[in-house]
Amino acid sequence: MRGWNIVWHYHDLRIEDNPALVEAASGHVLPLFIYCPKEEGKWSQGTASNWWLHHSLQELSKEYQKLGTKLVIRSGSAFKVLEQLISEIPIAGVYWNQRYEPTLRKRDRKIAAILKARDIDICCFEGNYLITPSEILNKTGKPYSVFTPFSKTLLKGCSWRSPLPTAQINHRHRVRSEKIEDLKLLSKRQFSDQWTPGRKGALKNFEIFRKKVDEYSKQREIPSVYGTSRLSPHLHFGEISPHEIWKELEHKTKDRSPFLLQLIWREFGNYFLFHSPQATDHSWKRTFDEFPWNKSKQNLHAWQKGMTGYPIIDAGMRELWQTGWMHNRVRMIVGSFLVKDLLVHWIEGAKWFWKTLVDADLANNTLGWQWVAGCGPDAAPYFRVFNPVLQGKKFDPKGTYVRHWIPELTDVPDKWIHNPWEAPKIISDYPPPIVDHAEARQKALNFYKNKY
Repeated sequence: MRGWNIVWHYHDLRIEDNPALVEAASGHVLPLFIYCPKEEGKWSQGTASNWWLHHSLQELSKEYQKLGTKLVIRSGSAFKVLEQLISEIPIAGVYWNQRYEPTLRKRDRKIAAILKARDIDICCFEGNYLITPSEILNKTGKPYSVFTPFSKTLLKGCSWRSPLPTAQINHRHRVRSEKIEDLKLLSKRQFSDQWTPGRKGALKNFEIFRKKVDEYSKQREIPSVYGTSRLSPHLHFGEISPHEIWKELEHKTKDRSPFLLQLIWREFGNYFLFHSPQATDHSWKRTFDEFPWNKSKQNLHAWQKGMTGYPIIDAGMRELWQTGWMHNRVRMIVGSFLVKDLLVHWIEGAKWFWKTLVDADLANNTLGWQWVAGCGPDAAPYFRVFNPVLQGKKFDPKGTYVRHWIPELTDVPDKWIHNPWEAPKIISDYPPPIVDHAEARQKALNFYKNKY
């Protein structure tokens, strides 16, 4: 035997449809997960994502045990961990599925060069996206900056591979592993009553959604209804692959297009970050770097805690804190409110989502916030300022969603549920609006129109 093939897991926490694992299984497989938050820089995972990671690693470990081997957990510098393994056992190759976070891409290139110089094979694969982001360029040879032509080109020019079978592993190693508990990923925030991380949870959620996907276009905008797939955290951690979802849905639904477009939007987010790695910390439209953002900590705190006085905003922010997730329509509403009503920098919103979401994904988080702020590619126009009262009335007309997350408003009649400050009876335990939306909207429009 020449040596072991390391399968280096990151956000591909599954054994099914895993290109790196399938290729590595031609030899002796050593599954490895390295916990190295310092190498992810300022965008290392938040507490909610760490909770998910803990449980997902437990599930992956059990899956490898069924295959007759063991998942090795190590923490620290990725290169030092790999170097230590090389000193412990003979290593023939290191296999991984591509990682596109800017800091990790730089690190992986350096590690690959060093390992190649030591005659260790480096094999990288596209395991978590439908396409490699360098594949598609517009007619001028530049990256697309608008979603629609990007999606049309992707749909016209790409064919998806079929999901890969589970690899067969016939050799068990004796390499030392740290315990998952030693990583100390858990905090006081627990979401076990809301989510089931891991492959089993991903397949269960997908099966539930697959049966009702034909209703997706009708129900996806209603936050009180279980109308979306809720697959985002499972996709982010790679517990299910987009190829599995696409192949299952593309021929078996009556109206699959709206949801499949959401998968393409996920591709667009990764594509955007790949071609604009500085976008995590800077507006894509650089003129926004000089925007006169309001640095009010009081307003930011009220938004974070769901105490703005606007029910649809506060319901969304409380749902986020209690469940680690927020309905996509509500994400747009609360995002617009932060950057256009409160004029708080979109990065503050991105940081809070990053800390509190179980599906916090650097590419999608960055694109989403730049979109709603109007400073990213294919962004919402500057004059689009969501009215939180009208949005609430349109997408939660009976106040079902609001009452679920804001018990203070349980007895408020439907007529006043989205504008309780106008109700005849004063609600003493719920705050009045922290800003007047009409005035805030006009102020934002003046800034945008005159300067941007």
